[in-house]
Amino acid sequence: MTITSYLFGIIAALLTIFVLVEMLRRRRLRERHVIWWLLFGAIMLVVAVFPTTLVWAADLLGITIPINLVFFVSIVILFLVTLQQSAEATKLEHKTRILAEEHAMLELRVAELEQALRTERS
Repeated sequence: MTITSYLFGIIAALLTIFVLVEMLRRRRLRERHVIWWLLFGAIMLVVAVFPTTLVWAADLLGITIPINLVFFVSIVILFLVTLQQSAEATKLEHKTRILAEEHAMLELRVAELEQALRTERS
């Protein structure tokens, strides 16, 4: 590994973590959404600072080519993020449906009260 690629890996990992923390600080991301991305950034940083850990982990898991472990971990993290986002979307869809139903019932109640008021005045 050249010094350029070594430094590039460290800078990319630190930049990723910095952007995530900054987005969290500015409330552009919520804590529960940033967990997987911070995990990914931390793994990137460990592998960038200690490149032999990737080879060690690949050997430990019986993976011949260490970059395949990077791809696998990336896919797993993206899968978990997608799963989390799907769960959030499902929960929000349910809440939206309930709010729409409650709104419709309230509109109906207001219309009934307005009709009763008009009838009462006549």
